[in-house]
Amino acid sequence: MAEKLFEEFEPVSSKQWKQQIQYELKGADYNDTLVWESLEGIKVRPFYHNDEIAVKHTFEQNAAPFAIVQNIFVHDVALSNKRALDTLNRGAESIRFTLVSETVSIEDLMQNLPLENVSYFFYLTFLSIDCVNRITDFANKNNANFIIQLDPIGQLAKDGNWFESLDKDFEKLNLIAKNSPLEGFDIKRRMSSGHSVTGGVVSFLNISGTIYQNAGANMVQQLAYTLAHVNEYFNRIKSISQPITIEVSVGTNYFFEIAKLRALRLLFNTLAKEYNHNLDCHIIATPTKRNKTLYDYNVNMLRTTTECMSAILGGANSISNLPYDSLYHKDNEFGDRIARNQLLVLKHESYFDKVSNASDGAYYIETLTEQLAEKALLLFKEIEEKGGFITQLIEGNIQKKISESAAKEQELFDNGKEILLGTNKYPNKNDKIKHDLELYPFVKQNPRKTLIVPIIEKRLAEKMEHERLNTEQ
Repeated sequence: MAEKLFEEFEPVSSKQWKQQIQYELKGADYNDTLVWESLEGIKVRPFYHNDEIAVKHTFEQNAAPFAIVQNIFVHDVALSNKRALDTLNRGAESIRFTLVSETVSIEDLMQNLPLENVSYFFYLTFLSIDCVNRITDFANKNNANFIIQLDPIGQLAKDGNWFESLDKDFEKLNLIAKNSPLEGFDIKRRMSSGHSVTGGVVSFLNISGTIYQNAGANMVQQLAYTLAHVNEYFNRIKSISQPITIEVSVGTNYFFEIAKLRALRLLFNTLAKEYNHNLDCHIIATPTKRNKTLYDYNVNMLRTTTECMSAILGGANSISNLPYDSLYHKDNEFGDRIARNQLLVLKHESYFDKVSNASDGAYYIETLTEQLAEKALLLFKEIEEKGGFITQLIEGNIQKKISESAAKEQELFDNGKEILLGTNKYPNKNDKIKHDLELYPFVKQNPRKTLIVPIIEKRLAEKMEHERLNTEQ
């Protein structure tokens, strides 16, 4: 039996705490001095007490819930294969291949790669039944643990166009769903930490939710848009008998981000039950690009560390860290190694893999989870009442709301109220970056005809950095 500590002390109610705080403030107003409001309209109090927690949700979360994912963009199959093997030997636990060609040889890509206890993601930048069939055939023949990521709605949101058209894209998805039934095996165990129990394609449906955060949506919008995104698939695909993969971006608001991921899982499971879908989602978390900077770029490592911590404590199943130099350098071994080692330190040296559901019972996080979920559910219902997510995208309402939220945050940054160290606070005037640029780090202008206005990802520091680059000698 666990020993109860501090029983000799009398319990202190929230009312008593508030009275003491008011006394210490010496006449200053409690709400004006200590309560602040987030961009989501949530008022954050200086303390939280169990006698003020009305509802408490229980989250089933085992220790070591996250797999360390390495992203590999497949241009050259042989080089991608070599890189995958090398990164697995260096600590990666899962590989995510981004395929840009429908004809890539899965056999060559997977040659000599370990299949036991390793999950492989295949993010497809196209919609091809033939490619899906070849990936599935390889998985079944070789007892491999594969997760295919297809998201036509995400393609529409990011690119402005469908792969082909709404009808043709969903016709293909329904065919893939029909040919991809699950047979009785422990799907929860397979999806929980990247460990393969039996071979085959675990999932084919992906929700690309990272774009909402990277474009400037607040957390309530991120949750509501992701949920509405999921709901379109439930409505338009006749039978989804596999788990759904959800990609999310995680920002630096530490406790809010923990609560956001918890609220996402809560909302997803609530929605899924309405469609008799009893499989939990698989959350892949990646640090946001929105607060990353060119100048004083090493601070990016501090940002991604806290963001990965939030993702772990929030219950992400897989985490793909963002290299500190990803804004301006092409993929390189050093940047990838540092990003991977950050997760290895968190998992094996900071013992983040040893504690089950560390955030459970934290009154602040429990309250934030409840508030975010409630606000997101109201916004989700509003979207559904107005025709659903795809309709709202086509009408431009989603893009408008994200732009408004992004503008508010941008104003805070421009006025110095939202701080990025090394950029708008304590900048190093001698810092030079122009000659190190291998990639264009700003929003790219590509005028073309699209069905809808695409959702554009944009970093907070872009304008300031552009001005600094133009003045570099």
